[in-house]
Amino acid sequence: MKGKRLLLFVCAIVTLCAAAPTLLGQEQVREQEKRPKLRGYFTVSRPAHGVDMEAIKGEMAKSTTLPMWTFDAHSSRDGNSYPGAMVGLDPFTSPGSVSVPTKVVPVIIRTHQVGVSVNPKTGIVTTTPGITTFNPSIADTACLTAPNNVPTTLFEESPILQPATFDFGGTIVGRTQYTDAFQRGNFWKALGSNVAKYHVTLSPTFLTPLVIDVPTAYGLALATTALGPPAFCAPLGIIDFGWFDGFVTSTVIPALAAKGVNPTTFPIFFVHNVVWASPVTNLGTCCFIGYHGLTGFPTPTQTYSPLDFDATGLFGTAFSDSATASHEVGEWMNDPLTINPTPLWGHTGQVAGCQGNLEVGDPLSGTDAPRISMSNGFTYHLQELAFFSWFFGAPSIAVNGWYSNNGTFLTDAGPPCEP
Repeated sequence: MKGKRLLLFVCAIVTLCAAAPTLLGQEQVREQEKRPKLRGYFTVSRPAHGVDMEAIKGEMAKSTTLPMWTFDAHSSRDGNSYPGAMVGLDPFTSPGSVSVPTKVVPVIIRTHQVGVSVNPKTGIVTTTPGITTFNPSIADTACLTAPNNVPTTLFEESPILQPATFDFGGTIVGRTQYTDAFQRGNFWKALGSNVAKYHVTLSPTFLTPLVIDVPTAYGLALATTALGPPAFCAPLGIIDFGWFDGFVTSTVIPALAAKGVNPTTFPIFFVHNVVWASPVTNLGTCCFIGYHGLTGFPTPTQTYSPLDFDATGLFGTAFSDSATASHEVGEWMNDPLTINPTPLWGHTGQVAGCQGNLEVGDPLSGTDAPRISMSNGFTYHLQELAFFSWFFGAPSIAVNGWYSNNGTFLTDAGPPCEP
């Protein structure tokens, strides 16, 4: 009898010990469920209206803009025609190769307040004074692992800027940069035998890092414990969208003219673990993790794109490292002047309602494309993008007859969206 009691006692201990990790895991899940959730979004700065397409064509003829071609697409979705402009050469009439001078500007962000806690119901951030620096040009030892822990170097070695082999559903579209591979797949059937000579690539030059000291009211560093347990690996910078974009267009871009930034080039403002919101103290308006825009309208027009190389993991793996760049560079390439209209589409990706523009990333925001391992040993995240035919309608002129480059969309966007 005594032996049986001892056995029962031991069994009870074993059972409790076995259950403890499960109970602990449940507690951690409950704690995480209480945390305010951050969502990653993308946007367009200053969408253009009333563009004089003939004036744009005139600037194109004088080579004072990006290399672009114009189109007038007839949509089978609603029977209407839609004009637009894209970076590159016309894949229908003059397929060939262009390489866009791309000025990558690492931006060092300095903020003057720290977000120490967040109200889980309202998203309001409580702050305290404190200086934090976000520098993409130095090693991130908190979120990344050596030797691949310098964000600027990782971006330089990424498939956004370096060639890799891309396989879209069993069809090898080439060894090239990701957005170039996407454009090939985008117009695969139109290119036909000319596909091998069609390229729209980026030719990057990395400029000296730029320091932006953000006024206290317009920026903060969200502390690693601000969202409650568990802590994340490094602070998250949050900057006021309106202030930042105004500063970039009015001060930064003009100052960079001496470094070769002009309407024939594509400047990328590269930040690390930094996002945008308005206001910065309300996470309900957060988080834009990248955008593209233009300034100098109507002509000549300077395009540009600020984007985050995220390593915090706060937005999920689909928004990690080069995923944001794949989204924004793809959208810039397909709608550089933010003027390309389409039939209304929506209720997909980040778009809860209806949208009517050729933003190839938005319908699939947060959707992974196959990850790419580069020669540096780092595996990069990329976002799947929607093809031209998805917006304007069947039949597909894309690779495999698809409507997105990883086959998530196998039909077009359907009848025009109703709000």
